Amino acid sequence: MDRGKCDRKKNSNVDIVAVLETQIDDLSPQVFGYLFDLLLDVGALDVFTQSAMMKKSRPGVLLTVICQVDKIEACEEIIFRETTTLGIRQSIQKRSILDREVKIVDTQYGKIRVKIATQGKGENTTIINVHPEYEDCIAIARQFNQPLTTIQKIVLDAFFID
Repeated sequence: MDRGKCDRKKNSNVDIVAVLETQIDDLSPQVFGYLFDLLLDVGALDVFTQSAMMKKSRPGVLLTVICQVDKIEACEEIIFRETTTLGIRQSIQKRSILDREVKIVDTQYGKIRVKIATQGKGENTTIINVHPEYEDCIAIARQFNQPLTTIQKIVLDAFFID
């Protein structure tokens, strides 16, 4: 399958998400790591920032939070409490998603989780992406004093051999 093209008929998994955005130009950058953790803990699906040039040519940050619609209030409460923003934009969007599952792969260093993204159903299922669980790989890399990329390659090799 050509990953550059998406057959909309095969990818029938669509859900609805909220996208919350605000620009911030007067907050210590140290706060953002803490903010990310709080938002993810209450159920945000993704949190990210982008550099932005604000009015009066001030550097700032565009904060974006993607969450389920029922998590808007919890996420906004945290953003208002933990940042200096005075307003948050909301948009409701459709999101196409792949089916996902987690499998455990046995390696010479132990068991490591692998996330598998697929498209299609039954005999027409196509694996789109296989990715070793980052946190598992980091723990193994530290424990055995190995490069992270080496551990990730070992996991992928073990997955595709099985």
